[in-house]
Amino acid sequence: MFEDDAPGFDEAAVAYTARPADDGAERLARLRLIRSRRVGPATYRRLMAEHGTATAALDALPDIAQAAGVDSYTACPEGVALAEVRAARRAGARMLSLGDPTYPAALCDLTDAPPVLWALGDTDLLTRPMIAMVGTRNASSLGARMATRLAADLAAAGYVIVSGLARGIDTLAHKAALKTGTIAVQAGGLDVVYPAENTDLAADIARSGLRLSEQPFGMEAQARHFPRRNRIVSGLALGVVVVEAAARSGSLITAKNALDQGREVLAVPGHPMDTRASGCNLLLRDGATLVRGAEDVIEALAPPAPQQARMQLQEPPAPPPQPQRPWRDHAALHRQILGQLGPAPVSEDQLLRDLGVSTGEAAPMLAALELDGEITRQPGGLISIGTPRG
Repeated sequence: MFEDDAPGFDEAAVAYTARPADDGAERLARLRLIRSRRVGPATYRRLMAEHGTATAALDALPDIAQAAGVDSYTACPEGVALAEVRAARRAGARMLSLGDPTYPAALCDLTDAPPVLWALGDTDLLTRPMIAMVGTRNASSLGARMATRLAADLAAAGYVIVSGLARGIDTLAHKAALKTGTIAVQAGGLDVVYPAENTDLAADIARSGLRLSEQPFGMEAQARHFPRRNRIVSGLALGVVVVEAAARSGSLITAKNALDQGREVLAVPGHPMDTRASGCNLLLRDGATLVRGAEDVIEALAPPAPQQARMQLQEPPAPPPQPQRPWRDHAALHRQILGQLGPAPVSEDQLLRDLGVSTGEAAPMLAALELDGEITRQPGGLISIGTPRG
C-alpha cells in the first residue's frame, strides 16, 4: 500500500542521469518503486543510480529495508500499480516517467523531481517557456484585475502560465491564459479536483491546456501534498510571479522553492497596510523583481523564441460578469464587500461588477459600512477599507 508520508530509507541526493524505460514492464516497475513505502524522490534516484533499473531496485528493496531495521517489508504490489494504470487509461491520462523524452526538461535536474507524473491534456505545452503565477485565495478587486491582466499579457507574449488550480489568484491566472496555454499542477490525484468549485475549470484545462499530478488516482489532497505540488509549479517555470500573498502563505513557500531551484522570483507590490500584500512586499524588500506589468516580467526573464513572441499589450478582455443575484443574506454581502476591499482605493462601479450586484442592492449596505467607519469614500467615486468605530 502506498504511503507517501513515511520516512525514506535514505533521502540523501545522488548524481543520477535518468534514461527512458526500455519497455512496459520497466515503466510499471518505476511506478511500483515510487509507490512503495519509504521511497521518496531522492531515495528513488539513489536506488535507480545503484541498481540501473526499477526492476532490479524492487528486487533489492526487502534487503535494504531489513538493513534499515524494517522487518517484513513488501514493495508496492504489481496489482496496485496496474489498478492505477487502468484508472489513468479511463481518464485519458498518460504517464511521464523521469527519463522519458516527454518528461518536463525543466524538472530533470531537480534533486526532488517527481519520478512519475500523470498528465492529462496537451503535453506539447511542456516544451514552451513557462511562467508560474501564484497568490492569495482571497484576492482583492485590484489584485484580481492585476492577475487577470498579467496572465493575459504574458500568455499573449508566448508564455505558458503555470499555477496550482487553487481559488483566487490561481483560478484567475488559469482562466486568463486558457485559450493560449495554461498548466495546472494538482495537489491530489488528477481525478480529484480541489477545490470542487474549479471542476468545470479543470475540465476546460484538460481540453485546451494540461493538468499534472504526481499523486495516485483517487488520492485526496492533504496538507502535506500542497508544498510538494508547489515545488513542481516553481520547478516548471522560468520564474514565479506572486500577486497578493500574506507573510505566511503557500505562495511564499513556492517563492522559496523558486529561489532554491535557481528560478527568478517576481512580486507585485501592494499597500503596506493590506495584509494580503505583506508577503509580496517582504519579497521585494529581500530582492525580488518588482512587477508593474507584463513588460517587467519579460524584461527579467529570457524572452520566448521569436516565432512564439506575439505580445499585444492592449487592454485584455474583462472577466465575464457574474450573474446578478439578489442578496437576501446581508451578512454575506457585508463579508463580500469587506473581502474585496483593501487600503488601496477601488472604484465603486468596479466593486459592484466584481461582486455581481446592482447599485440598488449594494447602496444600503455601503451606506451602513460608511457610517460604521468600515469603509471610506474618497473623491472620484473611490472606496477603500476604513477603521471601524467603537
